Amino acid sequence: MKVAYLFATQRHNVSYVLARMILPQLEEGRHGAEVVGMFFFEDNNYVLVDGNPIGERLRAVAEQSGMLLMGCDQCCYEREIADRLMPGVPIGCFPDLYAALGGNPPDQVITL
Repeated sequence: MKVAYLFATQRHNVSYVLARMILPQLEEGRHGAEVVGMFFFEDNNYVLVDGNPIGERLRAVAEQSGMLLMGCDQCCYEREIADRLMPGVPIGCFPDLYAALGGNPPDQVITL
């Protein structure tokens, strides 16, 4: 099964659910589903800032698996971090997300 995650709620989801649950499972190859993409809203975008420890781990997994990482463009502009994201991490809105996942669509989208 292919899944995509939308991180839409408070930052605790990134620092706890992603960093302590999902990411270790991905790093160890035991997540149980193929994660084809992750899209970040609001303050969750800070994980995508270059040098963020969680983000760097996530980028390593994404580079190995081909998983898409994308930040919400308006959220990144509002927080003035759009130019500070990790190399290769795009920002966009839903049409950009749909286009980026179009060649490898998820079976399920999970919002956290």
